Amino acid sequence: MSILKGLKILDFSSLLPGAYTTMMFADLGADIIHVESKRRVDLMRIMPPYDTDKESYIHQHLNRSKKSISLNLKTAEAVEIVKKLIHEYDIVIEGFRPGVMKRLGLDYEALKQVNPKLIYCSITGFGQTGPYSNKPGHDINYLSISGVSDYSRLKGQKPVAMGIQIADIAGGSLYAAVGVLAAALNREKNGEGKYIDVSMTDSMFTMNALYGTSYLGSGILPRAEEEILNGGTFYDYYRTKDGRFFSVGSLEPQFRKLLCEALEIPELIESTFNDSSYTQKRFKEAVKDAFLSKTYAEWLEIFGEDFEGCVEPVLNFEEASNHQQISAREMIVEVPKGDGTTQKQIASPFKFDDRKPTYHHVGAKLGEHTEEILKELGYSVQDIKELDEKGILE
Repeated sequence: MSILKGLKILDFSSLLPGAYTTMMFADLGADIIHVESKRRVDLMRIMPPYDTDKESYIHQHLNRSKKSISLNLKTAEAVEIVKKLIHEYDIVIEGFRPGVMKRLGLDYEALKQVNPKLIYCSITGFGQTGPYSNKPGHDINYLSISGVSDYSRLKGQKPVAMGIQIADIAGGSLYAAVGVLAAALNREKNGEGKYIDVSMTDSMFTMNALYGTSYLGSGILPRAEEEILNGGTFYDYYRTKDGRFFSVGSLEPQFRKLLCEALEIPELIESTFNDSSYTQKRFKEAVKDAFLSKTYAEWLEIFGEDFEGCVEPVLNFEEASNHQQISAREMIVEVPKGDGTTQKQIASPFKFDDRKPTYHHVGAKLGEHTEEILKELGYSVQDIKELDEKGILE
């Protein structure tokens, strides 16, 4: 039995945060129905590249193991279908702007009248309250407003546009998942539902756990390339002779000693964070010069799997996919497609002692399970045909 078997979720989200949340739940055995619309196509469905079925690989990953129902939520009949589903699918995750679900008659207050035990999670950029609550935004904006981007850069240079969506996943998906599971545990104890308001900006603000906390206590503002972990020390990236990079995180004395020995700068082993800024800069320059003296391949030999000084190569994604640690952890899996073949996807990171995540199928075609779901609700073939003809099933 999957660890979340019995958890049933209606996913009204589009884009990344909600989809990633419910993918995590689906991997662990939860039953997910993705409520979609042909009029408002999820961007994740149309982002290239595409497989031979002209389906987006991104969509097929994020929506694996989920069922898809296509409904025109602006109709009373579609709202009624949702209310019937809520009796069993008693967790809702949505990512519309505040007020949208209320206008549709599908907000928490309306649906908890149907099922008082409903758990309802809204994931938005700025939350349900405050002057920015209805303002549009993206990952880069939430990182900016939360104070993260300003000191997460090199001095005198612009912040880096990240290749991963930190606020969307770390701030949206993961916080939403924790909130839903906390509400589910609370419901097990006392039988009551809960509403969860997840703001990606709030979540990113909490990730200023080190330097933000220090500022609030001391008044010392964190600045670009001046802190221990943002390039203010030798904890940084270094270019090799042939233009590749290595990451160096050898902060503790025992790791710094191994680093200095490998770089052949033993005279700097005793340098510490308590030394003057001049000594720190001198140490960093020595590390920089050392890395420039050898090629990437030569440093790989030195900093191999047996080296314990917290130095690792910066890999491209192909290299990461083939890395022995990633392989050993089975982080790439084959997910079934409907034609009997499989598709390589990134695996769930959860490792339980006696159970494995499950991958039933790649993301479904839009509305693929509409008829199946409606029949389970008691609709006849004729009923479904009439709903389709009236544009309810879009």
